[in-house]
Amino acid sequence: MAPEGVSIHAARVPLGWRSGSQPPPIGFDAARAFAEPPYVDEAATLLADVPLNVITYAFTSSSYVLGADGDAALKSRLEKLTRGIPVRIPCPSAVLALRTLGAHRLALIHPPWYPTEIDRLGAQYFRNQGFDVVHAAAAQIEGGQLAIDPLKVYEWACAHVPAAADAVFFGGNGFGVIGAIRALEKELGRPVLTANQVLVWHAL
Repeated sequence: MAPEGVSIHAARVPLGWRSGSQPPPIGFDAARAFAEPPYVDEAATLLADVPLNVITYAFTSSSYVLGADGDAALKSRLEKLTRGIPVRIPCPSAVLALRTLGAHRLALIHPPWYPTEIDRLGAQYFRNQGFDVVHAAAAQIEGGQLAIDPLKVYEWACAHVPAAADAVFFGGNGFGVIGAIRALEKELGRPVLTANQVLVWHAL
C-alpha cells in the first residue's frame, strides 16, 4: 500500500504465544497487556533509532479495551519514548478516516478468533465516537490467522453487511483482508476500511 519512495520498517511485540500452529483467541487480558510496558515500549524505542517520520501501532483490540482516552494516553507515552516521532493507533485512525468519508452508520467486522466480548467493546468504542454501529460481529469463516482467504471474507461480508451501513470497517491488524477491499467496495457500493489500511493512510 505504500507509494513509491516510502519505506516500511517493523518491530514485533511479544504476546506470549509460544506454541501451536495458531494463536489463541485475543481476549481482554491479552489486548490490555499488549499496550502495557515493557515490550511495546521497547519496540517503540528501537524503531525511534531509525530516522523515521511516523510509527504505527498495529493492535486494534487494545483500543477497544482501553477506549479513546486510553488510546490518547498510550500515544502520549510512546511519543515520549520516540522523541517526538508521531505514533498512529488503529481506532483513532479509523475514526478520522470514517469522518473524512462522512460515514455515520458502521458495519464492524472482526476476525474469527475475536471473542464476543471484544466484538461488544469494539462496537462501544465507535458508538462513543458518535457512530451508529448497525452490525458488529466476528466473521464466521474457516482459516486461522495464518491462512485467511480474501474470497471467503468477501463472500461472508456480502452476505452479512446490512443495507443500513454506509461504511464497513474490518478491525484486527492480523486479519488479512486487504485483498477483499476493491471487490467489496464494488459489490456493496460503499467504503470498506481495514485496520492496516487506515493506519497506512493516516501515517502518510
